Amino acid sequence: MTELATEITGPLKGVRIVDMTGVVFGAYATQMLADMGAEVIKVEFPGGRRGAGGDIMRWAGQPPEGAPADLGPIFMSINRNKRSVLLDLREQTARAALNALIAEADVFAASVRYDGLKRLGLDYEAVQTIRPDIVYVHGAGYGSDGPYAGEPAYDDLIQSASGLADILSHTDGDPTPRLIPSLIADKVSGLFMGQAILAALFHRQRTGEGQFVEVPMLECVTSFNLVEHMFGHVFEPPTGQWTYSRVTTPHRKPHPTKDGYIGILPYSGLQWEQFFEVAGWGEEITHDPRFATDAARTQNIQALYALLDQATVTKTTQEWLDLLRPLSIPVIPMNRMADLMQDEHLKAVGLFERYDHPDAGAYYNVRPPVRFSKTPANIRRHPPKLGEHTAEVLAELGFAPDADVDKKG
Repeated sequence: MTELATEITGPLKGVRIVDMTGVVFGAYATQMLADMGAEVIKVEFPGGRRGAGGDIMRWAGQPPEGAPADLGPIFMSINRNKRSVLLDLREQTARAALNALIAEADVFAASVRYDGLKRLGLDYEAVQTIRPDIVYVHGAGYGSDGPYAGEPAYDDLIQSASGLADILSHTDGDPTPRLIPSLIADKVSGLFMGQAILAALFHRQRTGEGQFVEVPMLECVTSFNLVEHMFGHVFEPPTGQWTYSRVTTPHRKPHPTKDGYIGILPYSGLQWEQFFEVAGWGEEITHDPRFATDAARTQNIQALYALLDQATVTKTTQEWLDLLRPLSIPVIPMNRMADLMQDEHLKAVGLFERYDHPDAGAYYNVRPPVRFSKTPANIRRHPPKLGEHTAEVLAELGFAPDADVDKKG
C-alpha cells in the first residue's frame, strides 16, 4: 500500500487554483496541475435540477459496496490532490466565501458555459475586480467568436465536429462515421487547458499581468486531429488526400505471432531490410520496387504492412523480441487492458500505486507520469467526498464553522 506524500514538492508549490471545472476536460487539467504542487480548491454545487449535486463524474460507475456513492471510478482517477468545497451560490454567505477564495487565488478555472458564469456574476471582468492579476481560464465547447459559441459540448459532439469521427472511414472504407472509444476530445482539451494555465502563469510571473484565456474544445481537438491528417491538404491546391496513409491503413495494428501479438514498426529502409532478412524474405522483398525507397514504401504502405502479418505469425512473441531488439528495430509485446498492471516495464517504474481511501477502501491511481528531478510531482490527498473540505477551507478564510453555504436545495 502506497502512503500519501506529506508535503508539496512539485514545481507549482504556492499556486492556488479555484476550480469550477468538472466532468473530464477541466478536472483532468486541474489534477495534473495539482500533482505538480498547485493547491486546487474544487468548488462544487448542491443538487436540485442537476441531480445529486457536485461534479457529475462523481456518480458515473460503481463504487465498492459500502463506499460513498459520490466516489465513482472516473472521479477517483482525475480528482486527487484537490479539496472539495460545497457552495450554494444563491446564498449570500456562499458568494462571500467564493469571493474570498478568488481574492487569494492565482487561477480561476471554469468549464461552466460563459453565459452561466455571467449570470452568476463570475465573468472575467467581475472576477478581475476581486483579483486584478487573476489568470482566468475558461474551458469552452466552441470559441466565443464563432456561431457555435455558447452551445453545449460533450466529447461525442466534439469528436463529431472535429473530423475524428471520420477517421475510421478512411481506414476501412466504411463511410459510416464512428466515434473513437475514448473520451479523447475531453482529455486532449484538458492537456491544452493545462498548458494554457502554465503559460499564462509564466506571463504573469514575468509581467505581473493576469489575463483571460479561452480553451475551446472544437478548435483544440481539430488542431490535434489535423497534425498529420490534413496531409495533402496542407497545400493549395492539395497535393494529396486527407489523412496520413501510413496511419489510416487497416494493416496498421498489432501483428499476430504464434502465441500472441506484438507491436512492431520497422521505420528506416535499413530496418525494413533487416526485418525481412531475419524473417527469411530478404532479397525477395528488398528488391521489390514498391518497397525500395521511403517514398515508395509510403505509397505502398498497405501492401507492406500486410506482409508483416505473414511474417510475424511464423514465430513466438519472445522469439521476435530476441531477434529484433538487438537490431534496434522497434518492437514491444502487445498488452490487453488486463495485462497492463503486470507489464514488466510499468511494474518496474511503479506506474500503478495502490492506496487506502478512508471511505472507499483500496484503490489504484496512475502516478504522475512526468518526472521532475528537482521538484517531483506527488500524490498528497485522496479524491475528496462532495464538500469534504467546506468547513476546513471556510475556517481558513475566517468564516464561522456554521456558515450557511451549502444548502442541498
